Amino acid sequence: MSATHPVKVLSLIPPMTQLNTPYPSTAYLTGFLRSRGVEAHQADLALALVLRLLSRSGLTQLHEAALSQPEPLRSAAVNFFLDHFSHYQQTIDAVIGFLQGRDSTLSHRMAGRGFLPEGPRFASLEAFDDEETGDPLGWAFGSLGQHDRARHLATLYLNDLADVLRDAVDTRFEFVRYAEVLAAAQPSFDPLAQALAAPHNLIDQHLADLTLAAMAQHQPQLVLLSVPFPGSVYGALRMAQTIKRHHPDVRIALGGGFVNTELRELAEPRLFDFVDFITLDGGERPVLSLIEHLQGTRSRTRLVRTFVREQDRVRYVHWPEPDIPFEDVGTPTWDGLPIHQYLSLLDMLNPMHRLWSDGRWNKLTVAHGCYWKQCSFCDVSLDYISRYETASASTLV
Repeated sequence: MSATHPVKVLSLIPPMTQLNTPYPSTAYLTGFLRSRGVEAHQADLALALVLRLLSRSGLTQLHEAALSQPEPLRSAAVNFFLDHFSHYQQTIDAVIGFLQGRDSTLSHRMAGRGFLPEGPRFASLEAFDDEETGDPLGWAFGSLGQHDRARHLATLYLNDLADVLRDAVDTRFEFVRYAEVLAAAQPSFDPLAQALAAPHNLIDQHLADLTLAAMAQHQPQLVLLSVPFPGSVYGALRMAQTIKRHHPDVRIALGGGFVNTELRELAEPRLFDFVDFITLDGGERPVLSLIEHLQGTRSRTRLVRTFVREQDRVRYVHWPEPDIPFEDVGTPTWDGLPIHQYLSLLDMLNPMHRLWSDGRWNKLTVAHGCYWKQCSFCDVSLDYISRYETASASTLV
């Protein structure tokens, strides 16, 4: 790339993260890069993938995949889906719209237990049967919680469909934890490499199509893949694989919470078959150094907290350069993220657990790191814990 050519950056959220709100990493990075004059965009392909799978056309493709499975191998969830496919087709768009907050009038029909096909996941309701009222959910919602009751039933409905995707398409599929077993506490890269070498299944193909659509829309020179959890690693590398195949000139960087905690001692060169750079800790300074490197104004030896591959060996490059002060990291932006399309699920009835999946979070970071740094269960050597910085009230407001 020429030294005068601006680098366009696209930050992507790979599957899976929670479906009720955007994971904030790309919002922070995109806001920071824009504050530095970089043309930066973002997209949530985790949400986009789920919305494509859970659509009328997505269910039609799932139906075809389920029919192709030998009958003796079909699970109870798959058999129920095949038997009630037309009912699912008639209700899926309405359920998604309800969980997105676009049609609250459906709550009465859903709560009445006659609107949705009730697959194996609904059997859990029988554990709460109330002999006096006959209402298995009365203890949780009473007579006033009709909307929440409907959201819980709609969530069970989606969980039934997730089970069909798992049993008929990909045994590793789950909402939030997609193929987590391939990355969580694995001593070897081999299982992940084998999975990535396998032909695309239906879910992989949808993800590849969404990745190419995002690339066509934004045409970046640098793609940032944010991997917060083990359940995001497989999806991120499938996306990187697609980008490498169709856009070999685009550079790809991997970062995020999983990288910061699990890949600090990285020595596996095969990971760089999919990505070009792997950055540690706060992404602001490493990404700025990558942009300058791609523009030709910074040498490879002056990258910051970045793993690269050289002569089939992993090398860690860290030019000693001050981090961006927390006061100067800018304001997160949600531009590019479809805020009104997230799904407000109600999976767990315990109110203490609802923050994870219920409603949208509008995150505000009031400080970087921890002022205490004395807890024995925390790795206080990590940058995002050890480097404590605050911002002024005027900046926060």
